[in-house]
Amino acid sequence: MAQLILPKEARPKKGKIWNKPAKTEGHEQNLQQIDIYRYNPEKIGNPTIDSFYIDLNDCGPMVLDAIIKIKNEIDPSLTFRRSCREGVCGSCAMNINGINGLACTTHIDELKGVIKIYPLPHREVIKDLVPDVKKIYEQLESIEPWLQSNRKMPKDTEQIQSPEERETLDGLYECILCFCCSTSCPSYWWNGDKYLGPAVLLQAYRWIIDSRDDAVVKRVKALEDPFKLYRCHTIMNCTQACPKGLNPANAIAKIKDEMILEF
Repeated sequence: MAQLILPKEARPKKGKIWNKPAKTEGHEQNLQQIDIYRYNPEKIGNPTIDSFYIDLNDCGPMVLDAIIKIKNEIDPSLTFRRSCREGVCGSCAMNINGINGLACTTHIDELKGVIKIYPLPHREVIKDLVPDVKKIYEQLESIEPWLQSNRKMPKDTEQIQSPEERETLDGLYECILCFCCSTSCPSYWWNGDKYLGPAVLLQAYRWIIDSRDDAVVKRVKALEDPFKLYRCHTIMNCTQACPKGLNPANAIAKIKDEMILEF
């Protein structure tokens, strides 16, 4: 079971306040305060919340632009993940003003007041904004997320799907494994060691429903467990948190339907 109250040594304290940029004559500044969670495993002490100030007149429109600006111009020790900057890799998932999302697709203009940035919740923190998601990837591997077919096909021939069969994958294949959904799920906070969580279960259903896959019975039977699947309590945080607009809760419900059909 997860410990939902942070021990004293893990509670963030007020950190460094970085100097506001000096005003430049003839250049009107548009200052934005950004509070960022800081944790360095090599240093003894509680995590801190550092405050940074950036000029939005000299910054890109997204939260990721602001974080990169802070790293490049103010504090090069700031640590975070990022890659594509186009909302397709999921690397820059973090908690922004209390909501899980992608820093590269979150507009600064849509946020009010001080911007508060934390790593994805209820994961151990490796450093600063980098959460440890190793356990989720191990759970993803456990559902065998690849095509399993018994059909003997010539090497130069594709396994054809009809347009209708292909449409069943819509709302599933778009998942970018950012884990915004799983880390926003209270059921996953409580039972993350046994419950697979919405991200992994959505991936499981993606392969269960694929017309080219011949391991449906095997896949469904592997989920027949009091914790792997049935810890979902339809809280719907996962669907609300998904930056791609997917519905993991619906996928979980359909897996339960498949469970009834197969057994």
